[in-house]
Amino acid sequence: MEYVGEIRDPIHKYIHITGVERSIIDTAVFQRLRRIKQLAGAHLTYPGAVHTRFLHSLGVMFTAGKMFSHMANYYPNKVNKDDLQLARLAGMLHDIGHGPFSHTFEEVLSERKGITHEDVAKMLIKGTELSDIISREGFSTDEVIGLSTGKCGVREKWINQIISSHFDADILDYLIRDSFFTGVEYGLIDAERIIDSMVLWDDSLAIDEAALYALESLFIARYMMFKAVYFHRTVRAAVIMLSRAMLLVDDMIGLTEFKTPEEYVSLDDYSVVERILSVEEDCEEAKLAKRLISGYLKRSLLKSVFEIMIHHDDPLYHSLISRPLLRGSLENEIAEEAGLTPRMVFLDLPSVPSLPYHPDYSGGRHGGFEIKIVGREDGEKKLKQLFETSPIIQSLRGFIGLARVYTFPEHREKVFEASKKIFGERPYSFKVSL
Repeated sequence: MEYVGEIRDPIHKYIHITGVERSIIDTAVFQRLRRIKQLAGAHLTYPGAVHTRFLHSLGVMFTAGKMFSHMANYYPNKVNKDDLQLARLAGMLHDIGHGPFSHTFEEVLSERKGITHEDVAKMLIKGTELSDIISREGFSTDEVIGLSTGKCGVREKWINQIISSHFDADILDYLIRDSFFTGVEYGLIDAERIIDSMVLWDDSLAIDEAALYALESLFIARYMMFKAVYFHRTVRAAVIMLSRAMLLVDDMIGLTEFKTPEEYVSLDDYSVVERILSVEEDCEEAKLAKRLISGYLKRSLLKSVFEIMIHHDDPLYHSLISRPLLRGSLENEIAEEAGLTPRMVFLDLPSVPSLPYHPDYSGGRHGGFEIKIVGREDGEKKLKQLFETSPIIQSLRGFIGLARVYTFPEHREKVFEASKKIFGERPYSFKVSL
């Protein structure tokens, strides 16, 4: 591979780029990622968190390349070094389908259309000049799309896992990057050691047991970043305000009604805010959406008045807790108890696996948490499972769930009292912020 330029990055220092990578960077669809913040509204709590999906995508490209190069050097007879560029392209485009405010818009897309940013990525790669650039360089568009989501059936499993697995290039970049820009130190990990300890076992990525401590550090860092940053009550307040505003006026301005790649590329953090504030309809939904967006811009945020922290072992819990019907029913019940209109109460029900969960690993003994560790006994290599070798990680297994009730500042006392009645007497795991 021949490099034709370099980009200065605060995390990886210099990221060297090839000709095809430069051509992709220069497209309107990739440049749009500059206008999408990586952590949506987290900058209102952590002012330094203004980094973008553009930076992260380059970081994942760089990290995917390092992971592939390690495997090519470690297994020179198994790995085709010519596939390095393919792995980097997959990392580069893994987030190309993200919408305004990153995962916040994905919540809206999921609720309104039942699709994800990965579905949108397929449309953008196939329907824009990205396809021409990829094909011109001799690569298969379908292979790049498949690898960018870790679902390329014609490529080895381990190459897919570089982009989508328990310790993939995405995780190795975003933990360090988000930690750096937020100014917290929970996301500091030894990415170099993790990459250098990667080995193959039955065509899957595994970690040498000698570097188990580095992998433990990775999972603990991810857990702490969710608690300290991603699920921070004020960060989530901004996320709720953005997502609810988009949902309230979606039928009026068609945020999720895009039919072409060009229509989707026009959506970014700035254009969505402008479109919501420009809604002309004089109805309650439009007024509330504008109030929420204006509050977001002025950092006049919703207040969390009630909180339940939940740690759950059942994988089904992850999908059940955040169902819109459940959320709406509870919001209406709390609002009625408080003597308010339903839209004055906002229930937030975020939930994620405590450890990186991957559906492709769901058939094994540990479900979607299968993580291969390669150790040695009597001079022979032996496959182990992470839970069998690390009591620390075993203790983290499950799902982090939260139930928070938010409202506008003037209603906090009423909503607090109503929440107490609806949720019952507070055990030690309940937290109240008044």
